[in-house]
Amino acid sequence: MRPNDEIGEIVVKYTPRLFNYIRSQVNTPEDAEDILQDVFYQLARASAEQGSDIERMSSWLYRVTHNSILNFWRKKREISLDTEDILCEEIAHTLFSPLQDSPETVYLRSLVWQELDAALSELPSEQSEVFCMTVFDRIPVKDISKATGISVATLLSRKHYAVKFLRKRLHELYDALISYK
Repeated sequence: MRPNDEIGEIVVKYTPRLFNYIRSQVNTPEDAEDILQDVFYQLARASAEQGSDIERMSSWLYRVTHNSILNFWRKKREISLDTEDILCEEIAHTLFSPLQDSPETVYLRSLVWQELDAALSELPSEQSEVFCMTVFDRIPVKDISKATGISVATLLSRKHYAVKFLRKRLHELYDALISYK
């Protein structure tokens, strides 16, 4: 590709433009810096490979930058879905765990069931159904997709919106549960 001196020149030349482009696509300067660092890492890696020659540096850098931004958002989405699963597990644990059946626990469970039932009834039926099937019935999304013909992405999106709504709707109750434990 190019000697290390030329890579340094490329970094100096393209950093402001790439950073501004990345910054327009992400929420924080720190995220933009991480993505930019990844882009230049890929440049260094490509330059180290023998026979690797990048003819249109600007095009190559913007393509790699764009792909790095897409990867960043994919990872963010995966983390978000993991967080949703934790919330779902905590709700299921509260409702189904073999806790000591003290009067407080019985009351707490009945309160959670009432609030959850009310919140689920406020959701569109498609969102409520996928939430209940995945959380309460523990049916994998892939199985639901096969049975209904609805894509996995659509089902995950519906579950995401359901969890987002339930999180907002049950926020006070959820905080009370956490402090109770």
